[in-house]
Order: sequence, then C-alpha cells, then structure tokens
Amino acid sequence: MIRFAERFVVFFSLACTALLFFCIAVVTVYVLWRGLDAFSISLIFGGVDPLDALLGRRPVFDGLFPAIVGTLLLVVSAIVVAAPVGIATGIYLADYASPRWRVTLSALFDVLAGLPSIVIGLAGFTITIYLHRLFPGRIGPCLLISALSLGFLVLPYVIRSTQLALESLPATLRLTAPALGARHWQNIYRVLLPASTSGILGGIILAIGRAAEDTAVILLTGVVASAGLPRSLLEQYEALPFFIYYISSQYTTTQELEMGFAAAFLLLVLCGSLFLLAYGLERLLARRFVFR
Repeated sequence: MIRFAERFVVFFSLACTALLFFCIAVVTVYVLWRGLDAFSISLIFGGVDPLDALLGRRPVFDGLFPAIVGTLLLVVSAIVVAAPVGIATGIYLADYASPRWRVTLSALFDVLAGLPSIVIGLAGFTITIYLHRLFPGRIGPCLLISALSLGFLVLPYVIRSTQLALESLPATLRLTAPALGARHWQNIYRVLLPASTSGILGGIILAIGRAAEDTAVILLTGVVASAGLPRSLLEQYEALPFFIYYISSQYTTTQELEMGFAAAFLLLVLCGSLFLLAYGLERLLARRFVFR
C-alpha cells in the first residue's frame, strides 16, 4: 500500500509537471504562430535603418524598438530600486529583528506581495499629481515614477526570498565564523550572503518577471503609445506590455493584431533573456563561492 501511494505521488507530480510544460509550449507556439507573418526588420525599426536607430541618429516611431528599450530600462530601474532595499530588509528580518517583529513584518510583506498592481499604480499616479503641482512643468508621468512604483510592487518578493534564503542556512555555517572571531556583520557579509546567493537571485528573477509584465502600474504613471526613446528618467516612454494592451484593444486590421502577437512573443523572449542572464550570474557566483 505504501509503495502504491509513493508511485501514485510520483506519477501525479510528473503528470502535473508535464501538463505545465505542455501549457507553456501551447501558449508560446500559438503566440508565435499568430505573429509570425508580422516578424521583419520593419516590425522593430519601422522605416529607419537599424544602425541609425541603434546609434540614436534617427528616432523610430513606427516600430517596436523604443518599446523594447523602454521595457529594458523600466525593468532594470525597478530592480535597481528594489534589490538593495529588499536585500537589506531581508537581512534585518533574518538576523536582527526580534521574533515578534519578524512574524509581524513577514506577514505584512506577504500581504503586500498579494496587493493588486492597480493599487500601486493609483498610488504612483497620486504621487505624480502632487509632484506636478509642486514642480509644474518639470515633473509629470515619467519613467522614474514608473520604476519607483514597480520597485515597490516587487519589493516583497526580494525581501522574503532574502529572508528565507538566510534562514534556511544550516546552524553550523552560521556559527563557524563567529567561533573564529568574526563579528556579526562580517559573518553576514563574508559567509551568509555568499552562501544564500542562489535563493536571493531566485527572488530577483521573480521580481524581473513581475516588473516586465505589469501593465496597470505603467499605464497610470508614464507610459504612452508613441514617445520614442526616453532621453532621461523624467520623460515618458514606451513599453511592450502597454503596446500589447493598446493594439489588442484598438486594432482595426488583421495586420495590427498580428503585430500585437509579435510584440507578445518579443516580450517572452525579452523576459527569457533576462531570466537566463540572472541564472548565468547565479551560476557564476555559485562557482566563485564555496558555500553552497
């Protein structure tokens, strides 16, 4: 009976995993198939020479190049905002907070992780209005407000992943450096953080995916349909999620809908590339540090 139950659990787990990969493959193939006819150089660069667009000599207004660049800038800016604060807060919860504060703050961050993105977008929109009143003509909906809003949205993922990665380390690893005379902060910086790199980067990978796909936040804080390349963080920008939403809700021809599917596939490729980059960094750090 026990062996049958064990085999059933293994079979059920494999079946669920296969079903998950099958669903991912179906969605990916369908998006690629629907947008295949739209794929061309003009889809990304429009009528502009690719070299001129890459070097910034001529603006691109009828291609996806500004949206791709805007998405990359948005995701990188959001992670730059969220990662230092999230890692520092996770260290505090794991190694400095009292048990009562640890339980309270952990529950709070779990609640924030489930907060609807539209709420964060409305908060960012409200801040934008106040800043526009304080600095008329200088600050409005822009890339910076979107990045700060998305950074706050993904912050709980980084905090909890850092906390759990540090708390899951064995007690022997935690006690070795202090036994040799290291201070507490030295133990965290030189031993515990390198040993928990995989878990921390796992949370950052989740944050990258959450920031790259969100539309509600950027819709209210600075993204527009045709802005070109942003010259600073205080300018409006384009992004692939908003383009997909815009084109799918207002398309008038089959060609425009195919462009939406092509943009969706490009967003998948972009997110996958960012995931692979983060995973490669995690593997590089794993080979560098001996604590695994």
